[in-house]
Amino acid sequence: QVQLVESGGGLVQTGGSLRLSCVASGRNFETATMGWFRQAPGKERTFVAAIRWSAGNIYYADYADFVKGRFAISKDSAKNTVYLQMNSLKPEDTAVYYCAAGRPGKRSTVTSTYETWGQGTQVTVSS
Repeated sequence: QVQLVESGGGLVQTGGSLRLSCVASGRNFETATMGWFRQAPGKERTFVAAIRWSAGNIYYADYADFVKGRFAISKDSAKNTVYLQMNSLKPEDTAVYYCAAGRPGKRSTVTSTYETWGQGTQVTVSS
C-alpha cells in the first residue's frame, strides 16, 4: 500500500514563494507518475504539475498553463520525495494542494490516472 504525505503549505503574500513536499512510501516510486493538483472551496480539483517516467529512464514534466514559468516540479528518488517549487504566487493560487501517485503510461493531467492521494496542504496567498 502506497502512502503520500504532503507538507510545506502556509500563508504567503503576493509575489512570494513556497516549496511543497510529498513523501511517498511503498514500491515503484521510480516509475510512478507523480502529480500535483489543487482545489479551492466550491471548485473542482485542477491539475497543476506532474513528473512521469518513460522508457530509457527518462523523465518528463508537465505543467498547467496558469503555472508555467512560475512553478517547478522535481523529485529526489533517494528520498522518495517529489517537490513543487512555487514562485511569484498570486491570490488565485490559493487552494488545498494534493499530491497523487499513479501507474506510468497514462495521461498525467487527469485525476483518473491516479490511485493514491495525500491528505492535502493549504496554500493561502494574500494581496
